Amino acid sequence: MTPLRFLLARTMRNEPMLASLSAPLSDLHAELAGRRVALVGNARALAQARQGAQIDAADLVVRINRAPMPDPDSHGTRTDWLGLAVRLPPADRARLAPGRILWMSPKRKRLDWQTAHSPGFYLHPLPEYAALAARLGAPPTTGAMLIGLILSAPVAGLTLHGFDFFASQSLSGRRRAAQVPHDFAAEAEWVARTAQDDPRLRLA
Repeated sequence: MTPLRFLLARTMRNEPMLASLSAPLSDLHAELAGRRVALVGNARALAQARQGAQIDAADLVVRINRAPMPDPDSHGTRTDWLGLAVRLPPADRARLAPGRILWMSPKRKRLDWQTAHSPGFYLHPLPEYAALAARLGAPPTTGAMLIGLILSAPVAGLTLHGFDFFASQSLSGRRRAAQVPHDFAAEAEWVARTAQDDPRLRLA
C-alpha cells in the first residue's frame, strides 16, 4: 500500500483496508505456541527490582509502548514484540528494534505508515477491544489487551513484570491514575480472576 493510500484509509477509517496490512492472528498463535512469554509493563516499581535476567530468559519478550528500560538488571534487554497504542519516536524504534509490532489501540489515526508496514505487523481488531472495554467498564490499557491476546494462544506460560496497576505510576509519563481513562482497580481484579482460572498467568 502506498503512503497516500494508507493516509486515505486511515483518514476515512477504512478498517478493511487497514486490516489488510495485518498479519493473521493464526501467525501470532503459531509463534506463541508452547512458549514462555514475559510481558513487561512500565510500572516505576520495576526499576527497583532485579528481574532483568528472568525477563531475558523467557522464550518471547513483549514490551509496551515506548518501553523505557533504565537498567538491564531491572528490565532486561530484549524486545521481541512491541504492543503499541502511541506513535513511536525514531530513537525508541531504533533502541527497541522489535521483531513484530502490534497496534493495540482503537485510535487508528495514530497509526503511522512505518509501523503499519513493519515486518509481522498486527492490527488488533476493534471488536476485541470493545469486548474487553465492556468487561472492565472502561477503556483497557495496552497491557490488559496484550494479556488477553497472549492467553488466547496456546502459550506455556505468561509472566507479568512491571504490573502494579498504576500504584507506582508509569516510567513513561508523569500522569496519575485519575488523569488517565483506565480503571486500574477493575484491571487488577480481572487479572487476579484470570490468574485463578488460568494457571499459565502469573505476576513476577
